[in-house]
Amino acid sequence: MYVYILGGFLGSGKTSLLMRLASMYIERKLRVALLVNESGEVGVDGATLKAEGYDAIELPNGCICCSLSGTLQNALRNIKSDIDPDIIIIEPTGLALPHKVKELVRISMIDPDGCFIIGIVDVQRFDDLIKKKGEFFKRQMHGSDFILVNKSDLANPQRLDEIKSWMSSEFPEKPLLSISVKTGENLDKVYEMMK
Repeated sequence: MYVYILGGFLGSGKTSLLMRLASMYIERKLRVALLVNESGEVGVDGATLKAEGYDAIELPNGCICCSLSGTLQNALRNIKSDIDPDIIIIEPTGLALPHKVKELVRISMIDPDGCFIIGIVDVQRFDDLIKKKGEFFKRQMHGSDFILVNKSDLANPQRLDEIKSWMSSEFPEKPLLSISVKTGENLDKVYEMMK
């Protein structure tokens, strides 16, 4: 069983990517479990996934890397025993630190084949995010196994190169790929990067 954690700030495209990844694995005839965390009482992402026909488990009203850590651990154990999926995709709230979620996955699960963090960067809000939440953003991205610069369809090539250059200088050891979840640009390469 492989576990993928989608890390990124609010609005970076985590839910859209989650749906694309889930569809890809379902087409490959693999069992997929989706675990979605939202900080509010109303689960917008969970409702979206259910409306699209996906079976998603919601952990609302808190953050799975801190206030809901016990709930996350129980949910993972239940998913493993009840569903025994090939793939689990976890979408934490945009305020979570994905590396902490990864630690909880390792504590909760007996020998997953692999647990990976996919960092997602929002091209449109990049400057504001770096200016207002730069240190938090760096902490979100530092545990990523690879980083996706999303919404490339909304940026000119020069701007995209500037963002990728900044990301490469901050995270030189991380594979970096520009994508558009909306148009499907480079998603084939994302699939190749995943197990």
